Amino acid sequence: MDDKIKRSLRYSTLDGIFASITQGLSENFITPYALAMKATTAQIGILSALPNLAGSASQLITASTVDRLGSRMALINPCVLLHALMWIPIILVPYIFGGSAIACLTLFATLYMLLNALCIPAWSSLMADHVPEGRRGNFFGWRNRLLGFISVGATFTAGFFLNSFRGPSAFTGFTIIFSLAFLSRLLSWNFLRKMYEPPLVVRKEDRFTFAQFFRKLTISNFGRFVIFVSMMHFSVMLVSPFLAVYMLKDLKFSYAAYTIINLAATVTILFAMKIWGVHADHIGNRRVLRLTSGLLPLIPILWILSPNKIYLIFVQVFAGFFWAGFNLSSSNFILDAVTPQKRTRCIAYFNAINGCAIFMGAFLGGMLVKYLPAIFGYRILTLALISGVLRAASSIFCTTVKEVRPVAKVSSLDLFYSVIGIRPIPNHLGRE
Repeated sequence: MDDKIKRSLRYSTLDGIFASITQGLSENFITPYALAMKATTAQIGILSALPNLAGSASQLITASTVDRLGSRMALINPCVLLHALMWIPIILVPYIFGGSAIACLTLFATLYMLLNALCIPAWSSLMADHVPEGRRGNFFGWRNRLLGFISVGATFTAGFFLNSFRGPSAFTGFTIIFSLAFLSRLLSWNFLRKMYEPPLVVRKEDRFTFAQFFRKLTISNFGRFVIFVSMMHFSVMLVSPFLAVYMLKDLKFSYAAYTIINLAATVTILFAMKIWGVHADHIGNRRVLRLTSGLLPLIPILWILSPNKIYLIFVQVFAGFFWAGFNLSSSNFILDAVTPQKRTRCIAYFNAINGCAIFMGAFLGGMLVKYLPAIFGYRILTLALISGVLRAASSIFCTTVKEVRPVAKVSSLDLFYSVIGIRPIPNHLGRE
């Protein structure tokens, strides 16, 4: 591997470490922050949905902006710096905006998401240039695991730190953890801007508009993959943003209990990532997606069965194990399925459609929840049931997606036995 690439990957890892600290200190705590400002369930739905919509829409201009600037780093650097600076108004919201605090938080969170999302396709394209195709599952499995542990540590620390701040003093706790998130993102940007960018020549025939991409969704393999993943995320987001409301508002869990239950999934993802990465390199991303998408519908159903904290931790362990495979393989499938010259555009357009589906799921969930009949006394559990049914319907679309590289041929049952450690996949299998 070229010395420039090796050095750049080291900077990427350092960038990732501090970005993960920012993520851990903030991602699970924006909703509790809004709830501390007396946000309603509908407002939580909008807070979850609108930033995703804006972030998705912003990616429609990523590829053309990179073309105009002539460099991916020329877009990434200023976006990440501004992304860090957005923590300043987010921190100030409860102190200076009074009755309009939730609306202002939603605005600043939307800008925060937009700035981050705008550069994701360019960053993904850059990383794909750094890591050879046959090593992506293993490398990104290792990288995601390392950074995930760091994020978990930050989340765990923040959750228990917040637990000591109650009532009006809660905002002091949020101010401290969000200020640390801001400083960590600045350090992340410092290392990110040192990364090496290999030259990328994009020919005229590699350029295509979003409208051209959209028209081919149902007829191209990558287009069918986009539909499948977007439908799954729409189904998930119907209920996912409101589980925090269910735990903190309905069940009256402490911040500590809320943090532990969330971390159960995250920690499991970290341990499972390497397992799924090795399998995906061997038997392909599509096979992993087919198995995991078939089991994801069980997760919201399991949430319905009991509000017991210990039980929910085990539900999250189950969820984390199979989400690890789904997330890793869906990310790597994109890198495998498109050429380097088209990668930035395809990632951007994929994220735009997927983000719109996420927006619609969260927005619709927030609007529906107040009209639904309750299950065991909670309307959010009815959303969970609907989400489970729609996830099952979405998983069917995985059968329309084909693998894009030669891999070992294996059944979903053999894969399941292998990943849970019952028996390894046979070495004599053919290729597909």
